[in-house]
Amino acid sequence: MVERYVFIKLRQEHASDAGRAEVAERSRALASIAGVTSVRVGLPADEAASGSWDVSIVLSFEKLEDIEPYRTHPDHRSFVDEFLAPRMEVIKAWNFQV
Repeated sequence: MVERYVFIKLRQEHASDAGRAEVAERSRALASIAGVTSVRVGLPADEAASGSWDVSIVLSFEKLEDIEPYRTHPDHRSFVDEFLAPRMEVIKAWNFQV
């Protein structure tokens, strides 16, 4: 199994409880994309985390080869390009074998 860890820093005007909640809610819909076996969304639990990141997303896949079709899927592209890009300052993602 592979997990993809995504960390998002929102632009200041979206880095509020409501802004984070909106991104978290929309992120959960990524579970419907082929190849994704689960999605967990997190919000900062303490001051140190909130100073660096606003939302974390952990996506699970059966194998590493499932990630590229996910990344290019129209629903994922729409989420990132149309919804997330105007709201975010930084996004980082890493894949780990678990």
